Amino acid sequence: MDDCIIIGAGPAGLTAAIYLARFHLKIRLLDAGDSRAGLIPLTHNHAGYPEGISGRDLLQRMLAQAERYGAVREAARATAIERNGDDFVVRTPDRALPARTVLLATGVRNHRPDMPDALHDEALERGLLRYCPICDGYEVTDTKVGVIGTDTHGMKEALFLRGYTKDVTLISPDGGHRLDTACQRALDDAGVRRVDGPCGGWAIEGDQLAFDTAEGRLAFDSAYPAMGSHIRSELAVAARARATADGCLEVDDHQRTSIPGLFAAGDVVKGLDQISHAMGEAGVAATTIRNLLDERAPMRR
Repeated sequence: MDDCIIIGAGPAGLTAAIYLARFHLKIRLLDAGDSRAGLIPLTHNHAGYPEGISGRDLLQRMLAQAERYGAVREAARATAIERNGDDFVVRTPDRALPARTVLLATGVRNHRPDMPDALHDEALERGLLRYCPICDGYEVTDTKVGVIGTDTHGMKEALFLRGYTKDVTLISPDGGHRLDTACQRALDDAGVRRVDGPCGGWAIEGDQLAFDTAEGRLAFDSAYPAMGSHIRSELAVAARARATADGCLEVDDHQRTSIPGLFAAGDVVKGLDQISHAMGEAGVAATTIRNLLDERAPMRR
């Protein structure tokens, strides 16, 4: 039986694996291979890497560090979490894995524009498509930026990016904008242009990302989808863990969910899209897991 099964191998899951393995615990990391961090072409926002680091390189370094201390990574997707007395069974398509505790670090999935995968990935790699203005808004300073979104969410992202460049356009992804009077006034005051959708005909044209809108074809140095995200909390919710209306798992100050022994960290708890925040939560969760297991059976060497 594993002391802890970690579901998700992004920054939160890997940080927890490093901590828990160094606590001399038996750790299994279930990696479905779809961490959003792996899509980051180059981040300059991660402390300690002044020249930047790709998301994939960061994940590989973190995994190597966890494996150095004995953590076991398994390429598998969890399909269910079940209680078994004080313990758990984590199911994959072909196995039932017993564990004393479980940490869910499955993150979120961004809602993407309706564009071919190959084009999406190339645009992302070239910095023509971006998802995190907090992470990389600095890189679009004084460039031409399009924000694909509407409602309050789209308005807030456009205003945030207005702090980096005066050339910001908010484009509705699927027709006319849904903006109340206050949103319209805030955008007008900031000088943010509004264009109706739908968006289509996506293509990379030179060094810009171009697409069709209700006002014709537009091209931008970078485009930010502000279309929300899906919280990957289904496993915990199916096990009857409490969650907010939008699917974020409810946890206490020590990352404990409403189910004893089930923990959560990272964007599945609060979708801030910040690696540093996810890693901090994972460190708290891992330390709490260690102390819980020590209470149940004191650790001695």
